[in-house]
Amino acid sequence: MEFIAQVQGYTAIAIGLIFAAAALGTGIGFALLGGRFLESAARQPEMANQLQVRMFIIAGLLDALSIIGVAFAALLMFANPLLGALQ
Repeated sequence: MEFIAQVQGYTAIAIGLIFAAAALGTGIGFALLGGRFLESAARQPEMANQLQVRMFIIAGLLDALSIIGVAFAALLMFANPLLGALQ
């Protein structure tokens, strides 16, 4: 019983770290992406439309990475495979 409580506690800590890393990484990524887009659009305004399309593609990939992390955390939260190994 004590091992199950330890696994659940460590899993809760891991879930919090996954959520924090996903949020922090996405925030930093969007800040860099937006800043570089504004710099490049200011230097070459005629290419702003092409750059905007590419920026949105990269933004989608950046979001997908954090969503994969959140899905993994949800797996640990609701269907913890580590508890199955103990029982």
